[in-house]
Amino acid sequence: MLASPLEGTSKIRSASHPPAKKQVRKRASDTAHAGDFVLYGTHASLKECDSTMTNDVQAPTPLELTVHRPSIAQQEALLSAAPMRADLVGAYRGKRYLLRTYGCQMNEHDSEIIAGLLEVMGYAATSDEMEADLILFNTCAVRENAENKVFGEVGRVAPLKQRNPELLLGVCGCMPQEKVVQDKVRETYPWIDLVFGTHNLHRLPELVEQAHHSQDTVMEVWEKAEYGFDDLPKARQDGTRAWVNIQYGCNKFCTYCIVPYTRGRERSRALQSIVEEVKRLGQQGFKEITLLGQNVNDYGLDLGDTDFASLLRAVARVDGIERVRFTTSNPWNFTDALIAAIADSPTVCEHIHLPVQSGSNAVLRRMNRGYTREYYSSLVSRIRTAIPAISLTTDLIVGFPGETEDDFQHTLDLVKETRFETAYTFMYSPRSGTPAASMAGAVPDVIVRERLQRLMNVQNEITRSYSESLVGQRIEVLVEGLSRTNNQVLAGRSRTNRVVLLQGSPEWIGQSVVAHVESANTWTIYGRLLEARAM
Repeated sequence: MLASPLEGTSKIRSASHPPAKKQVRKRASDTAHAGDFVLYGTHASLKECDSTMTNDVQAPTPLELTVHRPSIAQQEALLSAAPMRADLVGAYRGKRYLLRTYGCQMNEHDSEIIAGLLEVMGYAATSDEMEADLILFNTCAVRENAENKVFGEVGRVAPLKQRNPELLLGVCGCMPQEKVVQDKVRETYPWIDLVFGTHNLHRLPELVEQAHHSQDTVMEVWEKAEYGFDDLPKARQDGTRAWVNIQYGCNKFCTYCIVPYTRGRERSRALQSIVEEVKRLGQQGFKEITLLGQNVNDYGLDLGDTDFASLLRAVARVDGIERVRFTTSNPWNFTDALIAAIADSPTVCEHIHLPVQSGSNAVLRRMNRGYTREYYSSLVSRIRTAIPAISLTTDLIVGFPGETEDDFQHTLDLVKETRFETAYTFMYSPRSGTPAASMAGAVPDVIVRERLQRLMNVQNEITRSYSESLVGQRIEVLVEGLSRTNNQVLAGRSRTNRVVLLQGSPEWIGQSVVAHVESANTWTIYGRLLEARAM
């Protein structure tokens, strides 16, 4: 696990518009990156004012936050991992792998790399457990239920090793980055052959080779990233859309989140490396790319000579790419320059996922989110003024420790005021190893469920209203494939990321079309294909 040293203190004063220049008071030992982003040079504290601060720091007013985070030191971009050993290329031809992925888009992208490496080794993909010679679980550690599900699956497939003694079972991704998971595998799941984490994906071929020749579990987990995986082979399943990683790790240390401990500190890819990958994707026929990072807004802070707005503009100019998306954005560092880049770039889609988590300042402070409700609402106003057609979606956590009915009402009020197009709503789930897991004030489960239902009722009505407002309009749709439930129907997405179902021929898959919206329900838009979009 990463250390979490207190390195300084930054204060944010809520106002109708955030100040252009953030003022930060620091101890002499603070090593924060200098400049407009200096407020990032601190680490998580549950207190409103740390006792180690210098005397000139004033006690917070009700609309101030004290946030502590680690510094973002300037550093060179990660070196690319070495190519696969020549003797392993094609060495496992005739064998099959089955890869199960849990969690976020970052994990999905990691699975593309894992699959790419395995296929260079000669493995072919299968969806049949009985055919597989290697079963890998690429795991998520955000919620404890996800871990329990993975271990349940590992136990369920264990008897397959009796049928096929050569079968390898592996666990990779975020879960193995936790020491408690490593110990659990050693003590309780000795039939697992292979364990590796998020920082050493490039080592997979050598680890598979070791596992084939070892009677014991091959476990290799690195505590920090030393290499980038950008040049490794990728087996992308979708020929229309592609994930492009721009950044690794997270420095935010929200008190409920395990990600900074499993993904490590923030490291950015070199801008030119990203642009070159996007150019290759355009040449290969991909139409949409999504820039991936735990906090894409922080891109470039560690490099010192670029930022996310500059990257977005560069990617938006790449020939052949019709749509550019990005995820995820923390409200903390959503700059006016970034808003302008989105507004000015025709290929950047009118959709921003902007997690707020709570509408209560008291809860946001305990979460160490680094902003107030007033700041968030001001940011939303600035975005909508600059980009009137923007679609805003969010994440919301209900039942965080200490959440009162009044706190929850603030969240409901924010949802009604902001009118998110959609929201991903979650019951708080304690995560071992995070500060929030030991916080007092646990909210009874029955109350959390009741609040979640009330929140969903409010948000679903807003989402339904948005959907119905599209009926009769012409919208642009990128056709992605066939509907999962009806192979006679095409499925795609609007520029605002809404699912659209269309009647039409499969020859339209991978094309941008204009559709007339015929009807809509809360979650799905139904349209009639009119014509190909004029390029």
